[in-house]
Amino acid sequence: MRVEITLPVRNEARSLPQTVARLLAFAAEQLPAWQVSILIADNGSTDGTGAVAAALSESHPEVRTWSMAAAGRGGALRRAWLEGEAEVLAYMDVDLSTDLAALPPLLEAVRDGAALAVGSRLLPESEVLGRPPLREVLSRGYSALVRALFQPPVRDLQCGFKAIARGAARSLVPRVVDDGWFFDTELILLALHGGLRVDELPVRWTDDPDSRVRILSTVWGDLRGLARVRRRL
Repeated sequence: MRVEITLPVRNEARSLPQTVARLLAFAAEQLPAWQVSILIADNGSTDGTGAVAAALSESHPEVRTWSMAAAGRGGALRRAWLEGEAEVLAYMDVDLSTDLAALPPLLEAVRDGAALAVGSRLLPESEVLGRPPLREVLSRGYSALVRALFQPPVRDLQCGFKAIARGAARSLVPRVVDDGWFFDTELILLALHGGLRVDELPVRWTDDPDSRVRILSTVWGDLRGLARVRRRL
C-alpha cells in the first residue's frame, strides 16, 4: 500500500536534509510493507528551503517537492492532500518532535479502516518531554475548551502527526476553511460530525526549543476558528 508523507516547511533549509534522511532510513527499516514517498511542501520560505528541497528531490526518487508563496500549514496540507494519489496521506512536523516509532501504528489505523488517525500527546499512555509549562497549560486548556463545546472523543487536536485515507481527504479537505494551524482541529471536527472513524494514538513527543509556533497568535486564531466552526455545526 502506498503512503505519501508530507513535510510542511517554512524556512527549514538547515534542518530539512537531516529530517529527510532520518525519515527515509526509518521507512526502509520499519515500513517494509509500505511504498513510502515524501512530499516537501514549502510554504512561504525565504531562506533557500526551496533550493534545498529541490536538491533532495533530485537525489532521492522517493522525494518530490513544490513551493507556494503563501505561508500556512493548513494551506500546504490542503494542496498536498487534494493532489496526492497514495491510498494513505500523512504529515508530520519537520522537527520530528513525534517519535517515529508511532508512525507504523498511525498508518495501520488508516489501513484498517479509520478515515483519520491522529497522534496524541494527551493520552495517559503518551510521553511528553521538555515541554514548557505555558505550552502544556495552553494545550490542555484548548483541549478542554474544544471538548466542552463539541464533546469530541479526541483529546489532542493539534499534534502535528496525522494520517488520512485518500477518500476521506477528498471529501473533508474542501470543506475546511482555515489555512493555518486551526486546519487540524477543523478537519477532526468535520470528520466526527460526519460520523467518520477517527483513531487517536499515543505518541512519545519531545519539545523543539526552536519551534516556529507563535503562541499568542495561534491561540487567537484557534479561538476564532472554534467560533466559526460552532456556527457551522
